[in-house]
Amino acid sequence: MTSSNTLMQATWNGHVVAESDQTEVVEGNHYFPATSLKQEFFSQTATTTVCPWKGGSTYYSLTADGTTATDAAWAYLDPKSAAENIRGHVAFGRDVTVSPA
Repeated sequence: MTSSNTLMQATWNGHVVAESDQTEVVEGNHYFPATSLKQEFFSQTATTTVCPWKGGSTYYSLTADGTTATDAAWAYLDPKSAAENIRGHVAFGRDVTVSPA
């Protein structure tokens, strides 16, 4: 787990859906602060999963221009202590491109 001070963007379907220079990198995924998300693209889904060391996750779909990427992002709303640094952060799956801005 490391912090990144590089300005990172998450793009999907031609839209920047998140942008931050304060991401947390865990297992190769940049976790963006929830405050950096463009909320108009996100909707919570019923999907949940459990990671043995991070805890339970909540998923979000992205919708833009009539297209939806189901469960394209996730967050650990109440992470275990080992993953406390990603509380309030959201990561993205393979449908979303995360790269330096």
